[in-house]
Amino acid sequence: MLPGISGTSQSDAGSGTLGGVDRTGLADALKRSHARLSPSDVGVAAGLNRRVVGLRREEVALLAGISVDYLVRLEQARGPVPSEQVLAALSRALRLTDDERNHLFHLAGASAPRPGTINSVIRPGTQRLLDRINDLPALVLDAKGDILAWNALATALLGDFSAWPLGKRNVIWQRFLGVNLRVSSPAQEDERTAIESVSSFRAVVARYPDDPGVQRLLAELLAGSRRFVDLWNAGTVGERRSSRKTVRHPTVGTIMLDCDMLHIPDTDQQLIVYSASPDSPEAEALALVRTIGLQDMRATPV
Repeated sequence: MLPGISGTSQSDAGSGTLGGVDRTGLADALKRSHARLSPSDVGVAAGLNRRVVGLRREEVALLAGISVDYLVRLEQARGPVPSEQVLAALSRALRLTDDERNHLFHLAGASAPRPGTINSVIRPGTQRLLDRINDLPALVLDAKGDILAWNALATALLGDFSAWPLGKRNVIWQRFLGVNLRVSSPAQEDERTAIESVSSFRAVVARYPDDPGVQRLLAELLAGSRRFVDLWNAGTVGERRSSRKTVRHPTVGTIMLDCDMLHIPDTDQQLIVYSASPDSPEAEALALVRTIGLQDMRATPV
């Protein structure tokens, strides 16, 4: 069973509406939503001899971080009821508007995100901006550090974020509980950015004290990372800011890049862009990463 998904009894499977869940409506909404999208809408290579209208189930599942089998069962109006975490991930993968997302939550018998909780759905304008950044690695984070979307060059530089399980596609979780990260800093830089990471997360906890995802992430970090506990107990508070980051690419090697963080006030999200000064060795290395492209895209990301 996937994290964040609650099961149902065998007798529940296949029923139309049960306990506030409209399984048939949910199935239809999911199928309509991915049928209207093209691979280019979500940065997926279309491939040759494509016969499917819209996105394939495999593509939707990959973008949402769930199994294909689970998505198939949802679209057949059977199986477990999706959690709010899974519904949010599907909303992002399918590029739903706020109203469409709320409707999807309603069909699943769940409460739509309310004021005071973190917005993890990208606005269409933000997504269009990300889609048009073709020559620099870029990604979008929500307030607690969940990676919501990224472009192809971010995958080429940092690895395939879709390989991370749902619930662990978070920069803070990966920093303190992950392994084999590509953003692997020298000691001084690592200490500075670790303090910044914990300080900014403390500010997020204060802004969203009732957000279940924030509380779940905080509990996992406190339980699993001694270093996080020590930094958390230090009590520093701050906001995440632009800085320099060291990336260790498996082919190109170590690259020091500017990491600019652009705040999106309406959603409290951040657009992260990696860049280098023109004609610098770092710019040449980034150009090489662009040339290599996605040949190593299944490698462990940041």
